[in-house]
Amino acid sequence: MRRPGELLGRRSGHRPLKQPSGGMRGLAGRMSVIIACILLFTVLMFSSSIRGSRTVVSKIKLDDLWGTAASGGWRPSSTPRSDWPPPPTESSGYLRVRCNGGLNQQRTAICNAVLAARIMNATLVLPELDTNSFWHDESGFPGIYDVEHFIKSLRYDVRIVESLPEFHPHRKNGKAKKMKAYQLRPPRDAPPSWYTTVALEKMKVHGAIYLTPFSHRLAEEIDSPEYQRLRCRVNYHALRFKPHIKKLSDSIVSRLRTQGHFMAIHLRFEMDMLAFAGCLDIFTPEEQSILRKYRNENFAEKKLVYSERRAIGKCPLTPEEVGLILRAMGFDNSTRIYLAAGELFGGERFMQPFRALFPHLENHSTVGSAEEISENSRGLVGAAVDYMVCLLADIFMPTYDGPSNFANNLMGHRLYYGFRTTIQPDRKALAPIFINRENGQTNGFEESIQQVMFNSRFGGPHKRVRPESFYTNSWPECFCQISSQNPADRCPPEDVLEVLDSRLQLEDSGGEPEQAIPSNLTGSWAKTEVV
Repeated sequence: MRRPGELLGRRSGHRPLKQPSGGMRGLAGRMSVIIACILLFTVLMFSSSIRGSRTVVSKIKLDDLWGTAASGGWRPSSTPRSDWPPPPTESSGYLRVRCNGGLNQQRTAICNAVLAARIMNATLVLPELDTNSFWHDESGFPGIYDVEHFIKSLRYDVRIVESLPEFHPHRKNGKAKKMKAYQLRPPRDAPPSWYTTVALEKMKVHGAIYLTPFSHRLAEEIDSPEYQRLRCRVNYHALRFKPHIKKLSDSIVSRLRTQGHFMAIHLRFEMDMLAFAGCLDIFTPEEQSILRKYRNENFAEKKLVYSERRAIGKCPLTPEEVGLILRAMGFDNSTRIYLAAGELFGGERFMQPFRALFPHLENHSTVGSAEEISENSRGLVGAAVDYMVCLLADIFMPTYDGPSNFANNLMGHRLYYGFRTTIQPDRKALAPIFINRENGQTNGFEESIQQVMFNSRFGGPHKRVRPESFYTNSWPECFCQISSQNPADRCPPEDVLEVLDSRLQLEDSGGEPEQAIPSNLTGSWAKTEVV
């Protein structure tokens, strides 16, 4: 029962002077409620963000990956989109090149050689492939590529001959002068201006020049979309493997497809790449000694610390790590996988964990017939077969891009070949996840892998950003849109090949062309085979 003074005091607006401890308790109670609300709100927001991220991951299904990536209305087109006259009858001289390195390093060198010939208005001698030093293979260009198709496909771009003439075409004093190419060593990533000055001057003096070595000897980034499109015409249309290589590749792909989809993995866990990357500590002392010796003999001296290299994603993924990535993404042990790789360093002990996760592992030796393999599994031919199978696979996964020409060229070719799905692991983002797992921290391992992988690109059109190579991503120069509002991106007409044929025939017969080639000329190389 209240006292009369209490009730009166409250009604008249007077506050009681006593009970200070009760007021503090009320304030503390209110503060507790506020803090509890803040904590509850924080928890709800955090759990909501987790649910949201899981929703993003769950939206990408394996069925989507087995198909092609979204094109955004883009399609491959490497035909010229401005006036592109055929090579003049009289050239500045002959260009010989020696393409060194492996199959795909040579492939980019061939593309650069054609462009260099165009820049100098030179006649290109069929490029030489330096097969002995790397492959111990003497097949050369004619043993790997269709020479007739190569020359015919590029007839509107450069003149190509199979060998250097014995005598100089221009005689002095009525006497035949023997042709000898002047040897030059081009600077690495030389600009076009080097070819129009230094190289061209020597060519005019000697009639022919011989550029060796010719790996990465022309700058990739050139401010001319037409020059870049010429590279794509060479790479994706003119360079066609010999029929026996294509036949074996098609046979392997058909056998792999008998049980449905298959993916191809470039398992770059090989001695040269491990030595280059400086990733030695996971190997035995004897194996480390072999890798150090190889590195000292083939690469510049540099102090490399394994733990530091590993932490920033500079080491090739191990076979087990590849398997764990695929399993986290949802691929099961029925997945058929074609392995494109040389001899894996470290032997079966590194393959066993991968094989336990994915037992259906194949390569060209296990899928092809014994007779086919004995004829086509070595040197450049074996690399060419692997290239074609990886190109045609439903999914391609490189485990180490970096300086790997095989992986980089294939990613570019698959992009051009209809945005075929490529799974490209972000090694730098994955490294701490694998390191934590090795240290016993396995909680949330698969979810962390999923988060990284599903935030990556899967082969769709995207802007080229350094250090990405033009040969890895030729978008947008070598692509077009049918209904683009930007004229530079609009797909060209389909009948320009006939216009070019007519023009060349008239010029050969000494006549004049009936009509000028339109300014949006694009010669329909789209009709040419992509591979």
